[in-house]
Amino acid sequence: MELTKHGHACVVLTDGERRLVIDPGAFTDPAVLQGATAVLVTHEHFDHFTPDRLRAAMDADPALEVWTNGSVAAQLEGTGGRVHVVGDGDAVTVAGFDVHVHGELHAVIHPEIPRIPNIGFLVDGLVFHPGDALTVPGEPVPTLLLPVHAPWSKLAEVIDYVRAVDADQAYAIHDGLLNDTGLAGVAGLLGERGPGIPTPYGRLAPGEAVEL
Repeated sequence: MELTKHGHACVVLTDGERRLVIDPGAFTDPAVLQGATAVLVTHEHFDHFTPDRLRAAMDADPALEVWTNGSVAAQLEGTGGRVHVVGDGDAVTVAGFDVHVHGELHAVIHPEIPRIPNIGFLVDGLVFHPGDALTVPGEPVPTLLLPVHAPWSKLAEVIDYVRAVDADQAYAIHDGLLNDTGLAGVAGLLGERGPGIPTPYGRLAPGEAVEL
């Protein structure tokens, strides 16, 4: 399987002719949806999900289907049953990929801001995208897609999350608001200048790919 980073929180998983897109939000080029076999959406925030763009992609390709939570699905009504609602504990087959769903709620942004639904996806038992939450799946995670920066997070929590998941490797996502200085700071604290994590950490530039 090939993993390609496509800006901020969006990645594409490719296996042969199958192309699975996860969280194509507003910080990602809409062209990422061209040729998609299926789409997974973790939650409704604009940096992960843009209804008009996804509707346009579904109009352009009548075979394109989406798996997501109920709040996102409600914004895609009228798509002819091509939007599938899943939740924590579900195991589904999406375009030939085995997908296990973990988690229920977005991380706390502030106690006075209501939490919204958020689900994470473990694909083919190889790579886990948690969306905007620090969900620890109850099964092994070879590759963790690590949300390294957000209004709801601090790096101490990110370090503890990497330790808790104990993946074989981790790659940065949710980094679209960081400049080069911020990216270097995160890499340092998740590396030799930090308290130590058991997992090798790296970052793919937008458009860069790696074989899993």
